[in-house]
Amino acid sequence: MAPSGGIIFVLGGYLLVLLLLGLWGSRDSKNLAGYYLAGKKLPSWVIAFSSTSTGESAWLLLGLTGMGYMVGFHALWVVLGEFLGVLCAWKLVARPFKEYTDRYDSITVADYLETRFSDKGHILRIIGTIIILSMVTAYTAAQLTASGKVFNSFLGTDYATGVTIGAVVILFYTSVGGFKAVAYSDLLQGVLMFGCLLLLPITGVMASGGWSPFIENLRVEDPGLLTLMGSGGFDIPSMISAVGFIAIGFAFLGSPQLLSRFMAARSQADIVKGARIAIPCILVFDVGAVFAGMSGRVLFPALADPETILPVMSMELFPPLITGLFLVTVLAAIMSTVDSLLILASASVVRDIIQQTLKLSLGERKLSLYGRLVTVSIGAIALVAALTEARAIFWFVLFAWSGIATAFTPAILCSLFWDKTTKDGVIAGMVTGFITTVLWVLIFKERFFDLYEMIPGFIAGFSVIIAVSLLGRAPEGSAEEMAIVAVQARKKL
Repeated sequence: MAPSGGIIFVLGGYLLVLLLLGLWGSRDSKNLAGYYLAGKKLPSWVIAFSSTSTGESAWLLLGLTGMGYMVGFHALWVVLGEFLGVLCAWKLVARPFKEYTDRYDSITVADYLETRFSDKGHILRIIGTIIILSMVTAYTAAQLTASGKVFNSFLGTDYATGVTIGAVVILFYTSVGGFKAVAYSDLLQGVLMFGCLLLLPITGVMASGGWSPFIENLRVEDPGLLTLMGSGGFDIPSMISAVGFIAIGFAFLGSPQLLSRFMAARSQADIVKGARIAIPCILVFDVGAVFAGMSGRVLFPALADPETILPVMSMELFPPLITGLFLVTVLAAIMSTVDSLLILASASVVRDIIQQTLKLSLGERKLSLYGRLVTVSIGAIALVAALTEARAIFWFVLFAWSGIATAFTPAILCSLFWDKTTKDGVIAGMVTGFITTVLWVLIFKERFFDLYEMIPGFIAGFSVIIAVSLLGRAPEGSAEEMAIVAVQARKKL
């Protein structure tokens, strides 16, 4: 069936806005700080929506709604985890990290780590780049695969055309407009996601007859849908599942693609204001997704694939124009993740390797040009992988989020709050956290009730950083600097 004019109109308008954002952002992308951090001039409302939408992807709109459909209230453990993760990131990490990175004139997270630990051999940069590239390329390919399927679902385009359209639009506004275009497109995408996940569950519950019939129908469907521990009760698999759901949110504390938003903030005051937006926003995102899935379980109880509940509800409950907005919102969730990952990977190659490790004497304009070329190259590799439609790439998605988080989060937290942290400890912890995550998914996960890989990855990363650091000596003056940073971060509010 041909797509309606309303859906095509909404999609066309959305893609046009993204292309214009790319052209607009290009004016401030003539040097590395402009291309990768928007000149550190982003206001509170932009960094708030950008960080929140980047931390989510199509997983929020398809995966979490599907989880709400399948397990009901048990999915609220994800809400708790993401709320705590975002809360701690903005309240504990953002201000000292912003102060350190401003003092060091950092453009990437590796800039910060290298200066913080006087890593003259650039080991931290090299390790960070390897980890980022290995995760980002495959994860981007998987997201582009998802975009192909979304285009196919509501435009009827063939898979390859859908993947290519999504990739071309993302690569254009990201490579041309740099971080500024990414951040402001994330703002647009975050607003779309906010509106979608506020409207859909309310409409779904109303279509179910109101709150009481909604709850009663869920009870008839499966009483376990109304319990926080699910149908299994307080058995080991249910408890491990709940702990794993909570752990998902703690990647917000140290993933580089999220930390870059704090670095790009205009001031400490903007971080404080941004927290007041980001924290309620993540609640609307996650609670809305879970309850949308639950209301979908009442309205459409026999879906073969629970992860299709959002598009099904949007097509059945709304007119074509609003359906177009919902389906564009799924694309927005994909794009808000892909553009940030591409900028992160590009910065790792150009800033961390070409400029700082290899010490190539190139001007800022030439480096920003290389940044664009690297962005396109990484995207092109991901596009080729997506066009093969090789399902093997999807297993990377299972631990891409946790793989990056377990490599960087323990290192970031220890560097900010423990003055005895050493360079050797951070190097060993990053490698151990990442390898533990990969091995857990490949070998151990099925044997331990599918315990989420971020948990053993965090335990291993923190343990190794602490153990190795206690055997060495922290950089001279680190305790004094940490105290000064804490004071300065508070003074600048």
